[in-house]
Amino acid sequence: QVYLEESGGGSVQTGDSLRLTCVVSGYPSSTYCMGWWRQAPGKEREGVTFMRKSDGQLYYTDSVKGRFTIHQDPANYTLYLQMTNLQPEDTAMYICAADPSCTWMTAIQTLGFMHPNEYNFWGRGTQVTVSS
Repeated sequence: QVYLEESGGGSVQTGDSLRLTCVVSGYPSSTYCMGWWRQAPGKEREGVTFMRKSDGQLYYTDSVKGRFTIHQDPANYTLYLQMTNLQPEDTAMYICAADPSCTWMTAIQTLGFMHPNEYNFWGRGTQVTVSS
């Protein structure tokens, strides 16, 4: 079992930056992928980015490439999402998640986007609101 707790969300202006933090407990193994999803009101949950623990391979959805950076601090079991040049369309609940078998990587290769499954672990989310 993996437990995830996010923090760092807030209300910002267009062009501002935020850093989200996810404290991870449960010691996910190297088979895991760790990542961030987001869900805006009335929309489906969208995979934003993930990191494969075994080799550090990264994935970003096209809309955040060049603006968002995922990284981790293994010593503190913490995952971060650094977000820069935020836009109103980035407004959403941001959710930290863990995928025990890194099926997100398979989904990228077969579907072209991250796809959740019943085995994923999810945090409760932190709200990010970007005003124009």
